Amino acid sequence: IESHSKGSEYLCKQPQAVFLQIYPRLSQDKAACCTLQVSPGATAAMVIQKAGATLGLDMTSPYALLEVRQAEGEERRLGDTEMPVERVLLWPPGARKRHPQEKGYYFILQAQGGEGALGSEMDGGGVPSLEEYDDLCSLSTLTEDTILAALRLRFYKHNIYTYARGILVAINPFKFLPIYNPKYVMMYNNQPLGKLSPHIFAVADVAYHTMLKQQENQCVVISGESGSGKTQSTNFLIHCLTALSQKGYSSGVKRTILGAGPVLEAFGNAKTAQNNNSSRFGKFIRVNYLKSGVVRGAVVEKYLLEKCRLVFRAKNERNYHVFYYLLVGASKEEQREFSLLQPEDYTYLQQDLRHEFERLHQAMEMVGFLPSTKKQIFSMLSAILYLGNVTYTQSEDGQALEAGPADVLSTLSDLLKVKQELLVEALTKRKQTTANDKLVLHYTLKEAVTARDSMAKSLYSSLFDWIVLHINHALLNRRDMEEAVSCLSIGILDIFGFEDFQTNSFEQFCINYANEKLQYYFNQHIFKLEQKEYQAEGISWSTIDYTDNLGCIHLISQKPTGLFHLLDEESNLPQATDDTLLNKFKQQHQDNPYFVPTTVMLPAFVIQHFAGKVKYQIKDFRKKNTDHMRPDIVALLRSSERAFMRQLIGSDPVAVFRWGILRATIRIIAAFNEAGSRRAPTLSLSSHEYIIIVIHLACKIQVTTISVFSPHRKSKASKHKQLIPTNLMNSRSLKHIVGLTLHDRASRSLLHPHQRKKPPSISAQFQASLNKLLETVGKAEPFFIRCIRSNAEKKEMLFDNALVQQQLRYTGMLETVRIQKSGYNAKFTFTEFLEQFKVLLPKEATTAPEDIANLLQKMGLGQSTYQIGKTKVFLKEREKQHLQDTLNKEVMRHIVILQRWFRACLSRSHFLYKKDAAIRIQRCWRAFRADTRCRAATVIQAAWRGSQKRKDYLRKRNRCLETGFKIDWCSLPETDVKIWVVLYCTSNHRHTLHEPCPPLPYVLSKQKPHISYKGLMKGYQNRVSSLAEAKQQTEVQSVVNLFQSVLDGFIRGEIKRAEAGPVKVVLNRVRQTPLDHMFSTYQVNIMQSCDLCGSFIWGMEKAYMCSGDLLFTPISYWDDGVPGHLHFGVQVCVLTSKTYPIPMVVQMMLEHVEMNGLYTEGIYRKSGSACHARELHQLLETNPERATLEKYSIHTVTGLVKRWLRELPEPLLTFSLYNDFLHAVELPEQSEQLRAVYQKLDDLPPSNFNTLERLVFHLVRVAKEEEHNRMSANSLAIVFAPCILRSPDTTDPFLSMKDISKTTTCVEILILEQFRRYNEKMQEITELEFAEALAVNKLMLKRQNTILEKSSSELDVPQMDDLNRSDIDMESERTLIERIKSIKEEK
Repeated sequence: IESHSKGSEYLCKQPQAVFLQIYPRLSQDKAACCTLQVSPGATAAMVIQKAGATLGLDMTSPYALLEVRQAEGEERRLGDTEMPVERVLLWPPGARKRHPQEKGYYFILQAQGGEGALGSEMDGGGVPSLEEYDDLCSLSTLTEDTILAALRLRFYKHNIYTYARGILVAINPFKFLPIYNPKYVMMYNNQPLGKLSPHIFAVADVAYHTMLKQQENQCVVISGESGSGKTQSTNFLIHCLTALSQKGYSSGVKRTILGAGPVLEAFGNAKTAQNNNSSRFGKFIRVNYLKSGVVRGAVVEKYLLEKCRLVFRAKNERNYHVFYYLLVGASKEEQREFSLLQPEDYTYLQQDLRHEFERLHQAMEMVGFLPSTKKQIFSMLSAILYLGNVTYTQSEDGQALEAGPADVLSTLSDLLKVKQELLVEALTKRKQTTANDKLVLHYTLKEAVTARDSMAKSLYSSLFDWIVLHINHALLNRRDMEEAVSCLSIGILDIFGFEDFQTNSFEQFCINYANEKLQYYFNQHIFKLEQKEYQAEGISWSTIDYTDNLGCIHLISQKPTGLFHLLDEESNLPQATDDTLLNKFKQQHQDNPYFVPTTVMLPAFVIQHFAGKVKYQIKDFRKKNTDHMRPDIVALLRSSERAFMRQLIGSDPVAVFRWGILRATIRIIAAFNEAGSRRAPTLSLSSHEYIIIVIHLACKIQVTTISVFSPHRKSKASKHKQLIPTNLMNSRSLKHIVGLTLHDRASRSLLHPHQRKKPPSISAQFQASLNKLLETVGKAEPFFIRCIRSNAEKKEMLFDNALVQQQLRYTGMLETVRIQKSGYNAKFTFTEFLEQFKVLLPKEATTAPEDIANLLQKMGLGQSTYQIGKTKVFLKEREKQHLQDTLNKEVMRHIVILQRWFRACLSRSHFLYKKDAAIRIQRCWRAFRADTRCRAATVIQAAWRGSQKRKDYLRKRNRCLETGFKIDWCSLPETDVKIWVVLYCTSNHRHTLHEPCPPLPYVLSKQKPHISYKGLMKGYQNRVSSLAEAKQQTEVQSVVNLFQSVLDGFIRGEIKRAEAGPVKVVLNRVRQTPLDHMFSTYQVNIMQSCDLCGSFIWGMEKAYMCSGDLLFTPISYWDDGVPGHLHFGVQVCVLTSKTYPIPMVVQMMLEHVEMNGLYTEGIYRKSGSACHARELHQLLETNPERATLEKYSIHTVTGLVKRWLRELPEPLLTFSLYNDFLHAVELPEQSEQLRAVYQKLDDLPPSNFNTLERLVFHLVRVAKEEEHNRMSANSLAIVFAPCILRSPDTTDPFLSMKDISKTTTCVEILILEQFRRYNEKMQEITELEFAEALAVNKLMLKRQNTILEKSSSELDVPQMDDLNRSDIDMESERTLIERIKSIKEEK
């Protein structure tokens, strides 16, 4: 509808009555939907009145009609005068007719102003305003409606995660949301829970860092009903935990852990009515870590595989995923090899997924399954499917059964590698042993079908156990068997959710019992133990009631009348039936409130679980509880020629492995004997050597039958594919893996062909494994994730209020939020509180409660936010965080005080040192001044005598001038002539100005005469002309010019002095004797070596030198202070460009060393002359193009190379990657170290990477000449590690000293790897040169032969054969030339 006019036109065409679907959202139980027939012009108030009458509501209370648009995540309240039909016309066409709720557009009726109402408060525009809460404990009012409303609001905004303090509530949207990228892992890294928006990565991060901080094992318990997203949550947790532990490295352990998930899902998950990927088994994944946080390995434990799904399924359900993957995704060759049919041709399938089969292949390769092993697994799956196609017919005499069809039996026997007649006999007959004889009895039709299905289920269960066993072996760290290293772990429990189908049987009974135990475990931690601790500590606390399901657990498992125990008793009685079992159930528990009686004719019983009532069909309970493979079938399968089949059926994997080695040994001995009989003369081996060779080959053959290896131990550097991988399974590792999963050994005992005692029932095995699981989980600190199914139809982003509220109700979410809100999450004993917050307490504080209470009151905490018990302090989470923040601030204040005190001490030490130096200088100065006093008197006397002589001279000169003294100009030299002329003219010029000629000091003291520059020059010229004779007239202009230059220089000097200010009096320091010195200070660098790492340290010291002894050189030549920042001490990126990808100074020095110094002993260990180093440094700093490195020693140049690297503001391996390189060196395997180091090199800036690459290549060339220069890769790493990989300045120097070995190892890894690659490249170049030489020689020989043939046949007439031959020769010559060109290009 594009306009209102169109909408009105549409309304006119509508019929008089319109149907509206109204969905009530009320606290009381009402119908899920209300259909109203209204007129097109009906207002919202009219629709509310009609809906209230239809639903039977009390209309005295106000109600509101809300329009829901899920696509926009909006709920809008309609005004009383608005017409709902007009709003419908604005919806998409698919949602207008009947507008069902799943379309995302519908109306809601709710109480106006109610707690669960989204539209209780609105702005002027009619848009509801409700604050969104990340934490349910932040709700002001706690009811089921407010919790449901908060979750619904966040869900429609695509926020599927919500906190309830430390518990995470996750609602399955049935849609992938883009909130699981690696950037989210980094965003939540080391962040406290609740600081950022709720996310499953936050739970994983808190569990990981809590494990490292407290050094205690952690576990994450994921619970919820089937279809709530538990399996996907487990996958997200595994991804986040492995990403956190590897610090960004791509490790083989991580790949194996991530690859194990798809494999287990393919073999253990299936599609059900509630979930497309339902886990039909439980698993507990325990990821082991070192104390440093690096992954050590992992263990997968499985619980209760639903075997009956293999042979029977309810409507709209499927078999296990792997069968469909195999049938749809297998290639033509695989279909022929495994004799595969279409899915509809198998009785066990009768129900789509090529890419899923490829994904399964990739996942199995990640786990470590070889191609041969995968073929054996798929062959076994095909055999299981063919078992379902075996049919039975009555024989002609009616005494026995006949199995068929023949082609199915033939294919089945070929897949199992057993004889067909033995297979038919095992499927149609059974052997029974009596006291005196063995009887062979024929199966009835029902017994034969049961035996066939039991064989298929046991085969599949054994195959699943074998896969889990070998996944655990791939996740095994072999050092766990060799070293006693304490490890930490994080366990993730992903077990089947609560199920209530139309037909519930023995499997649902066991699954729901497991969920009852998990709910009890949750109640114990959240309610019972918490409140019990509050009561024991004597704090004021109002008990919160919760639903305790212990009675239901006792009904099922308590001895001797529990349902499981009654089931075991009836299973052991040969005359018992399912009806007798049901009667016993009713007889024993007719008064139990958790056992709901049913009618007599109904073969079922009802149990009141924590999640509601569930009806169980009693049919096949006894049969499924004792579902064992018969000894006849076990013996048949053990006679198989396929070793893989014998491994599956073996009751003890270690014994089967050892027998396999023995069997291979016997076969090899027989083969050797046969070969020896044919070649006896040439065989000369001792019996001892013979036995060793046989056992060695037997072990090789047996491990190849295992065909699984650990992919994360295979180095990427190996170019050739290994036929038999290393680190294969052996008896020791197999025994270690079996010991880790002892709870599953009971099921393996069922496969023993000669059982001396009756094997335990399925229910007994399940209870034992479940108790073992809860015992393991109980030893760790738990984190809880509550998964909730949003709707039953598995539709995207659809929130079913009734279904979600039902799940919240039976999980006790309201009580959980209430106890989390009113409880105290932080608990400390008095001793722990004193140790952790000792800084905030007074010095004399003890563990007395009074001191702690005074501190909390001083901080201004409210009385309701904390309580002090008998032995513990209880705090709420917000107050505990406030206390921690205050502690951090106080610690920082103390750190600042310590730093200030340390700086004061350091400054005082420097002051005292300078004071002592000043006193010494003063003492020397006073002595010097006393010695020079006598010389000062002599100097004064000399000056006085000089002044007297000068006065006499001036007096005589003036007298000569007055008496008209004539100067013989011709007799004087040229310089004297000019001087005398100036003096004479100047003195006479004063008389022209009518000024007397006073003494010089008097003239200087008077004010300067005011006369113009031109007037002065003109007067001077006239005066000189008048005084000069005719012979000297040619000299007049020279004299005038000389006077003008002197006058100009004088004027400029006066101007400069006037601008510069008063002139400082400079003492003319003249040495009188060689023993007198004039000292000046400068800095020197004295090289020292570190006692710990052996590296050189250039300390800066102050020195004194006589300035009179220095030659006249530029001051920068002797100044080794602050560098000019042209080439030294500058960022690498500043010194590089497209023309110079590597800094020019570094390139010059490295090339000079490679050309002239590779054979110099200790090339980088020894140092050169300090003076030469300063001189060369100054030259390279200012003008490197003019530097001549040949003038200096090699050690001087190498010292400057190291100095250039040390003076970089940021090292080549930058500060930001320092910790990453250290973590890379900490990895256990050398191949993983190498891969991690090179992965981090890619993160370097381009300029740093290019310079580092050039430097490492240079070091490789130095290490290659180790025989001459005595510099190994380790020696070079020791020298250059502090230069190119140093810790940030903010790091504690004592901690950085501990990292010296790691940094050295990191640099050594780079040098050794490049050394290996350098040798490989040189070898390839040598081979190419050899090939090139061969091709060139061949070409030369061919051309010589061609010339000889032409010379011999010049006089002959050419024939056609000769022409063809010449064409062939030219073609071969062109081929050789192209070959030579390609070799040169490759070289």
